[in-house]
Amino acid sequence: MEILAFGVQADEKPLIVQAFQDHEVRCLDVFLNEDTAPIAAGYEVVSTSVNAELGPRVLQILDAGGTRMIAQRSTGFNNIDLRTAERLGMTVARVSSYSPYSVAEFAWTLAMAVNRRIVRASIRTRDFDFRLDGLLGRDMHGRTAGILGTGKIGEAFSRIAHGFGMRLLGWDVAENPACAELGMTYVSKEQLLAESDLITLHVPLMPETQHLLDAAALKAMKDDAILVNSSRGGLIDTAALVMELREGRFTGVGLDVYEAEAGIFYLDKSLETVEDDTLARLVTFPNVLVTSHQAYYTEDAVRQIIDATVRNVLDYRAGRRSGNVLVPRS
Repeated sequence: MEILAFGVQADEKPLIVQAFQDHEVRCLDVFLNEDTAPIAAGYEVVSTSVNAELGPRVLQILDAGGTRMIAQRSTGFNNIDLRTAERLGMTVARVSSYSPYSVAEFAWTLAMAVNRRIVRASIRTRDFDFRLDGLLGRDMHGRTAGILGTGKIGEAFSRIAHGFGMRLLGWDVAENPACAELGMTYVSKEQLLAESDLITLHVPLMPETQHLLDAAALKAMKDDAILVNSSRGGLIDTAALVMELREGRFTGVGLDVYEAEAGIFYLDKSLETVEDDTLARLVTFPNVLVTSHQAYYTEDAVRQIIDATVRNVLDYRAGRRSGNVLVPRS
């Protein structure tokens, strides 16, 4: 069986080839979209990344080329038109879970980097400027961490916060007993925003969570709060966030995701004119750190993602159905 994998990073390629050793797999660094979809003609199975564009038109092109299965190498699937896939009789599977520590640890990396001004300090020392002016941070111990979404990743983040000696506030549709055992108090979103010194997002992007932090929610946060998002960019109204930053609010903001990241993240845009005015403005703030959707990107997590993708493909071939299947084989 031949498999075509889109959006493969250089570090991923040898792992994918090794995992699919019993099958022929072709790895491309380009992302799947309307322009690149014709490349998949003749491939029964196509593997995609989270930044692939799998709307109706792309799915129709894949279907016309003979693709019968989409194996997405991510947990999120808001980029896939599942109704169209079902209508076309295409099987769709994702990776329902992988190491929660990869994302939780990176979220903490962002939080501490903006709190202790690590990027600014590094740039200064490269220029042999060893002053401490403007690098004043603060202890996390004794302060309040607000975790929006207390699933596996939120729980892992909470355990680290507990280790720092922080007070824990949580918000979710259902309480996580493991978080409660750490001393977490579940409160309304409004109370969490008003009382938290550090706020982190670990909820999926759905219509109900689109702009979970809108203009009103951002205004409800403490002026000196730290905000971290390593989940999905659409959870934050970025234009509203820029407005708050322009008013001098927030100690620091760490963003590993951006709501208009498709077509930008994972690509080299350094020699191009920046057309996204919001992103261009965002990265100019000295208290903002933006990274390129890399929170999941550890050897442990990537291996788990690839192994799960292999199982999804094998299940498809054998006619089996697992919890990873979003649209079953017709």
